[in-house]
Amino acid sequence: MTDGERTGLSRRTVLRASGASAAVPILGAKRASADGTAAPAPSPVLPGDCPDATVEPSMTHCEGTTVEGCADDHPATTELRSAVRETLAETYPTVGALLDAGFKPYFDTLDVTDENGYAHWLSPEFIGDETVLDPERPESVLVDTQSWRAIGVMFIATRDGEAVEPAAVYDDGEGRCSPWHAHTGLPGRFAWWYYRHVYEGTDDIEFSLPCRTPCMLHVWAVDHPEGVYAHDAPPASVRDRESAADAGFETDADPGADELGWEVLPDAVTPDRLPDEIPLLN
Repeated sequence: MTDGERTGLSRRTVLRASGASAAVPILGAKRASADGTAAPAPSPVLPGDCPDATVEPSMTHCEGTTVEGCADDHPATTELRSAVRETLAETYPTVGALLDAGFKPYFDTLDVTDENGYAHWLSPEFIGDETVLDPERPESVLVDTQSWRAIGVMFIATRDGEAVEPAAVYDDGEGRCSPWHAHTGLPGRFAWWYYRHVYEGTDDIEFSLPCRTPCMLHVWAVDHPEGVYAHDAPPASVRDRESAADAGFETDADPGADELGWEVLPDAVTPDRLPDEIPLLN
């Protein structure tokens, strides 16, 4: 979300600043808001502190992970995907249902691929509980911003909000499937910082941008040319999903006609400080 009155790190700014896979210097300075108060920014993370960090989106495989044994037709995969589809259809059929369940929006402000057209919604309750890889309690729901429908989930390997080493989806002797990844690029790292700072109530402005996110795993409920556990979203052209009949909350916007973004959400669930209002790059 951008307009003439807002400043921050745009997609093009990221691309101009990156050039190559460089670690990210983060500003610890504070920017004054309209009312004169200071808006917090991530504290400095020097290049040597995060040698794997990049400005552009990037990821790394988590300890012990592998995709070689993953198969879309494996019974464990079909069971997991079926359970995810059931949860999305029955529990989270609308954006309003996500809001009612306490999911928090994040519209991927720093995502450099404009064509992605989807957003992460994060659940502080599920991130903060004891479960990992529970299809009834997904830490994140992935929502298509054109149709306003959930197209998958992203499991986050946390217990009590802290990162843990995830277990394999299956390891049956014939194959081992553990497609977990962590983000080391600026967009993913900043997204995790923003979530924790804004939605977990971390008020300390010295709360540092992490070197990497916790381990994460996608399960796509819609058909994906690269498989159920693919890292990137399926192309919009193959999602083939009818737009939601209604938003599930009071809004003047219409699913399918209007893009789902900060501006269409109720004021009560829109953060006072949006991601693109926080200065990052030196």
